[in-house]
Amino acid sequence: MPRSLQDALDHADELSAVFEDAESGEFHDAAPLRVLRAAVIARADAERAVDTAVLDARGAGLSWAAIAAMLGTSGEAARQRYSSRVASATTVAPATLASSTAKKQRNRS
Repeated sequence: MPRSLQDALDHADELSAVFEDAESGEFHDAAPLRVLRAAVIARADAERAVDTAVLDARGAGLSWAAIAAMLGTSGEAARQRYSSRVASATTVAPATLASSTAKKQRNRS
């Protein structure tokens, strides 16, 4: 079972390659593989949306318990899964903010 989003996408690509390389009599219909690939891509999009929503929720000051309630998990599980992503995003944000503020001040001068 794939462990990460990239693993899932790589696995889907491998399955697609197996289908393409197989003899015509081995598989009758590629539709299930196309549906599977679309589902993997949809899941990846949904996971990115959840990541963004968690980051936004933490940025708005919401607790891990409140976020976890929406995720259907415990506050500790949510913190363990997403805190490193939130931390890395917040370490980048101040630099971006400082750069943006400096540009605004220069434009006023």
